[in-house]
Amino acid sequence: MTALFTLDAITVSRGGKRVLDGASLTLHEGERLALVGPNGTGKTTLLRSLIGLETVDRGTLTAFGVQPRGEKDFRSVRARAGYLFQDADDQLFCPTVIDDVAFGPLNLGLSPRAAAEKARETLAQLHLSHLCDRITHRLSGGEKRLIALAGVLAMEPEVLLLDEPTNALDDGHYRRLLEILTDLPVAMIIVSHDRLFLHRLATRVVALRAGKLLPAAFHSHPHTHDHLHIHVEGDIAHRH
Repeated sequence: MTALFTLDAITVSRGGKRVLDGASLTLHEGERLALVGPNGTGKTTLLRSLIGLETVDRGTLTAFGVQPRGEKDFRSVRARAGYLFQDADDQLFCPTVIDDVAFGPLNLGLSPRAAAEKARETLAQLHLSHLCDRITHRLSGGEKRLIALAGVLAMEPEVLLLDEPTNALDDGHYRRLLEILTDLPVAMIIVSHDRLFLHRLATRVVALRAGKLLPAAFHSHPHTHDHLHIHVEGDIAHRH
């Protein structure tokens, strides 16, 4: 399989504190990688590092076969790796839905007409055409999440970087998001505390601990009802 992203012992610091400390990872075509760990361990920092929004202090980052050296290189990376923010309000800023979804294709060089057509096509594929002319800030939280995803998908990324994609979703939008992501033929890195969502979607799991990435696996224990857990390689005792 072709490696889309490779991290080789990278170190990233924020505010003088080392967040990633020798983290290594490879993402291959077709993989859906679950990235788990407690709050504050650096999961979002890792996603941002992949597309140049955080600076790698040490180690090597390879994206799509190239080691990006500066903003110009990372612009090319961001054109191929779509990042879904944890808060949809941080991602949606155009007056209407169609404008927001067309923004990415415009930045890729499409004409306004072609970008609008691409946006309408993407919304139709996601069964979101009914939102096309809505005012963005008047959407519900779940609608905003799906439109933010539509804006990312309109750029036809090869990789999706998803930061807590199920945050604040009701059951209906949760199911719709899961359906959309399940049907997509692209690689993904998914940061989430929702174990059931990850279990349904991910093909592999890694855990971030003390700045490093460790192999992990889904595991369920029989109780009065089943609880889905993730066990990290090297654990002596199972943590529920």
